[in-house]
Amino acid sequence: MLKQGKMALIALGLTLMLVGCGQGGGNAADTKAGTGTTASTADANTTLDQTPKEPVEISFYYPVNVGGPLTKVIDGMSASFMEKFPDIKVKPVYTGNYGDNTIKIQAGVQAKQPPDVAVMMSTELYSMMDTDAIIPLDDFIAKDADYNKDDFYPAFVEDTQADGHTYSVPFQRSTIILYYNKDMFKAAGLDPNKPPTNWDELVEYAGKLNRDGHTGLEIPGNDDSYWMFQMLARQNASDPKQSIMGDDGRKANFNTPENVEALQFWLDLSHKYKVMPEGVIDWAATPTDFIEGKTAMMMHTSGNLTNVKTNAKFDFGVAFAPANKQYGSPTGGGDLYIFKDTTPEKQAAAWEFAKYMTAPEQAALFSSSSGYVGVRKSTYDTEAMKAYTDGFPQALVARDQLQYAFRELSTHNHGKVSSALTNQIQSALAGKIDAAGALKAAQEEADRVLAPFNK
Repeated sequence: MLKQGKMALIALGLTLMLVGCGQGGGNAADTKAGTGTTASTADANTTLDQTPKEPVEISFYYPVNVGGPLTKVIDGMSASFMEKFPDIKVKPVYTGNYGDNTIKIQAGVQAKQPPDVAVMMSTELYSMMDTDAIIPLDDFIAKDADYNKDDFYPAFVEDTQADGHTYSVPFQRSTIILYYNKDMFKAAGLDPNKPPTNWDELVEYAGKLNRDGHTGLEIPGNDDSYWMFQMLARQNASDPKQSIMGDDGRKANFNTPENVEALQFWLDLSHKYKVMPEGVIDWAATPTDFIEGKTAMMMHTSGNLTNVKTNAKFDFGVAFAPANKQYGSPTGGGDLYIFKDTTPEKQAAAWEFAKYMTAPEQAALFSSSSGYVGVRKSTYDTEAMKAYTDGFPQALVARDQLQYAFRELSTHNHGKVSSALTNQIQSALAGKIDAAGALKAAQEEADRVLAPFNK
């Protein structure tokens, strides 16, 4: 793999040399330098090709949406890439959370100054296609023997593709898992090695844990609440492949009887069973509540696993998100996209960077530093990952849950479609509308904003 990486770098360097030779003034300087004659002062000032070639410089935008010092990890990975590829200079730019990141990238696209490569949520695929902002990666993949697309987990590959093309590379990917406090389980008379496996057990256990000033369970609902709802909807679906969206990004399937039941269960956890705080629970506060012992269980991204491992002062476990009719969790997180309004040289350099950042060794480093799932199967064959998971087997739960994972909500006009669902779920959690009314309203709004794509 290293040899092939060097060959790719040499090819990139040759491309840059050819581009440089095609610029005005280059040939004369090369001729004079080749003859060994002494150039005049004026000539010396214009003999540009005698100076070392400048590296290709690419900008790299990335968000961090979980706890922990991931900016240092990603910046470190970028620095190690530049050590191996000195002809490419990467400028990492931390852009905030996923929402901030999307806004900054969209602004750059509109100004025709996008980043060269960026981590964006997998759900932004159709939106990026609609604005003609990204390039398909099929040619890079087809010509690159160093890239094994079959090594990536299928659940992550699913949302990199649309209309027969591949548009991104899986990078920081996750599933929703259940975190539980084993010490609190023991205090409540529960087996700390037997977490709840289904909805009935979830309610039963949360009821027993809802004591001594802490709650039994928290499920966040303010940021991307559609993600948590999508998990519950799949778990309650009669067809294990049933989805809240169509296969082509043009249809939403929010308002179904089974989906209403799923949302009603979420509401019942607070209002009927009284095992969860009422209202909209904050995404960022939920891991803090768990770490501080304010809640005994939480549903959250596996991307927070290292944050919990580092900061929790108690023994904790993780498990699949409890099933109803079946297990199920949407995948989450971001992929690497390469942008269109830049040069071919920068796109080629961005491709090398994307490959490096998702190579098994780098995927192992990133996974062990965060809790995100190693996106390649071979990640778990590396010595570093074997050592990490041997000492911390909880890190394997999100990977193992991939057999029940599926594509996160992604449609054309994604921002408006997802907001239609998120806003109504939040209204229902706040007690302003019932489950049936919320999904009816969300469906009507989604149908309206998707109408232009169904003509």
